[in-house]
Amino acid sequence: MDWTSKTRITLCLTVSLILSACSISYKFNGASIDYTKTKTIQINDFPIRSSYVWGPMGPMFNNQLKDQFANHTKLEQVRRNGDLKIEGEITQYQQRNKSVSAEGYSAQTELSMTVNVRFTNNIKHSEDFERQFTATAVYETTLSLNSVQEELVTQMVKDLCDQIYNATVANW
Repeated sequence: MDWTSKTRITLCLTVSLILSACSISYKFNGASIDYTKTKTIQINDFPIRSSYVWGPMGPMFNNQLKDQFANHTKLEQVRRNGDLKIEGEITQYQQRNKSVSAEGYSAQTELSMTVNVRFTNNIKHSEDFERQFTATAVYETTLSLNSVQEELVTQMVKDLCDQIYNATVANW
């Protein structure tokens, strides 16, 4: 074996060793959960504590939040004593004028929904928090709230659930 062949073999072995020592891990669900320690999650229903309500928004929010964790994590949802616990309440649902037309009339209305969330990580209590999350949606005032409410609440619920998911298990 000549010197060039030995060099090529050594180079190939070195490159193979380096590549096998390097590993890149991607999590496409956005969650950063150590499933060897954290196996369960308890998600309590959020009652509505807002003075203004739209009947279906409570069940929409509660179902979407549970679905978010069911679809994007391997955590088992339990009724009590979860490794992670999410609870809270829907504290505000309101609308306000967003912009005014040249004629001085309201042109757009902003609808907002706020939830108060208490998160407990029974594995790592340093991650516990209580925080409010708000989502908004804007609609043209020429439309009635009844005609756009379901679509806007659906958008806000999705946004709120994404915010809660990111704050609790995605560590963003």
